[in-house]
Amino acid sequence: MRHEFLLSWNALLLAGPEQGWPLQPLLSPQVITNCLSVFCSETVPKWVHEVIRPIAAELEFFMPQPFAGEILGLCKALGISLGDGVLLNFAYESTAFCTSIVAQDDKGNIYHGRNLDYDFVDILSKITIDVQFIKSGQIAYQGTTFLGYVGLWTGQSPHKFTISGDEREGGRWWENAIAAFLNRNYPVSWLVRDTLSRAEDFQSAVLRLAGIPIIAEVYYIVGGVSPKEGMVITRNRRGPADLWPLDPLGGAWFRVETNYDHWTTPPPLDDRRTPAIKALNATGQQNINFDTLFQVRLLNSTSCNTVYTTVMSAAFPDKYRTRIRTVK
Repeated sequence: MRHEFLLSWNALLLAGPEQGWPLQPLLSPQVITNCLSVFCSETVPKWVHEVIRPIAAELEFFMPQPFAGEILGLCKALGISLGDGVLLNFAYESTAFCTSIVAQDDKGNIYHGRNLDYDFVDILSKITIDVQFIKSGQIAYQGTTFLGYVGLWTGQSPHKFTISGDEREGGRWWENAIAAFLNRNYPVSWLVRDTLSRAEDFQSAVLRLAGIPIIAEVYYIVGGVSPKEGMVITRNRRGPADLWPLDPLGGAWFRVETNYDHWTTPPPLDDRRTPAIKALNATGQQNINFDTLFQVRLLNSTSCNTVYTTVMSAAFPDKYRTRIRTVK
């Protein structure tokens, strides 16, 4: 039986980063601590714990703000060690098997949907939250993330653009993270959040997401507010490997990205691309909207591993919708 629920949380953009992400009693401290402890111990090799401890002790010298201060503040509020807080934020950067879709309807409206699939769905479904980043009394940007995690894999800048990130295979995450992090490269989800905070429009978002060095390979999927503003960015750590825009005049009114380069054939045992394409073609460009895209996402779900499904459109920011889906 499926149960759908979602925790909401406001994150205030204040001058002092440690003051941000004000914690509220969404879950009992014991539940939160147990979830984070199990996730960290089962996803992070023991030797990585030993490497991270001295890095965590000098956190501010390695991490950009506001992320360093926010992790420190969250660790204090959640009652976990700084080392575990750092590890959690890197563990989430790995093994996220996702499907993202950006599509344009026959009136030129852009819609963006995503599933986020993860092996630890029973844990992550308990700590998934929608966040709104408030500045001067207005929503500066919003997204969906996990309690204790300062990055965003899914987000929206109202009336500007939307972003989702899908993992791209590029080696063992802890090796990539430690080596690249020491070179001051961004974690992939931090660049999503930084872009939501800084970029003024779809084009500037694409430029930032394509060009800024990151710690691991990834697919960034971006949607705008005007016709043809849709793009899949295939990233190497140093720059773009490929840019794949919408081409509605040529019949390509949608793009589907899973966890494989779009110019290759996905493996038969993990072909989420073909069902999504068939469902979109069956729906038709004239019928694509929030509800039909949400149904496409549900049909394309890897049922036992999907943590949440989000549909969004920057032109209609009030329609941002996330559902957590768990199985009991």
